[in-house]
Amino acid sequence: MTPLDLLCPIPFHEADPARRARILSRLADTELFAALIEEPADDRAELRIFPLEDGPAALACDAEDRLADFIGGPVAYVALPGRVLAAALVTENRGLLVNPGQPSQMLLDADALAWLGRALLAEPSLAPDEAPRRIQPPRTAVVQALAEPISLRLGDMVGLVESAALVQAEWADGRGNHTLILKGVDDSRRPAVAKAFAELFAFLPEVDGGIDLAFSDVEHSRDALILVPPAPEEPQPAPKRDPNAPPRLR
Repeated sequence: MTPLDLLCPIPFHEADPARRARILSRLADTELFAALIEEPADDRAELRIFPLEDGPAALACDAEDRLADFIGGPVAYVALPGRVLAAALVTENRGLLVNPGQPSQMLLDADALAWLGRALLAEPSLAPDEAPRRIQPPRTAVVQALAEPISLRLGDMVGLVESAALVQAEWADGRGNHTLILKGVDDSRRPAVAKAFAELFAFLPEVDGGIDLAFSDVEHSRDALILVPPAPEEPQPAPKRDPNAPPRLR
């Protein structure tokens, strides 16, 4: 099961709009293996286009073996992020067939790929520089909608973000909204981290008052929902080979 599969307990096209948006968000950041007509030459690659009933579409999978299994043998391919592949197909008014025969199978037409591209243009809404006048726990409905997606995004940022705190914040001007406070982010990384979360929020149900992003290295409030990235995996030492074992033949 791949990360896309895990987001598809029911088929993509049977999911509700909020679930489909989350799947598309993950697709944008997934490395896809797209079928080519032939091996790339001189840094140029021509996608293999299939004449489907819903219109011409490229074929891509989130694992090399899935692509080969579907084609039925070796196939030339190019590996690139879903967002890059989607942008290239939109310009040619073509769709994209993803992971046929797998739990995360989806067929996206040019309009769906264009919507994906617009969502990826989202820019972060940054909280005021001053500390909030008041902090309260996040609303239950907001926690239910955001906790899992934020946790998944933090999983992509191991080593970049120490922790995140979701709160309701009230500011000096009387404005109140939900704010995600990110701790332990290096100054040079903050623009990219903020952009990544802005894109995430663009694919989630809208929250009343919106969601601001803030960076702070002070301790999180007790009223916050605190989320942390998973611990980095320790490299596993290579197993020692038995010196008495027979040689391995290729």
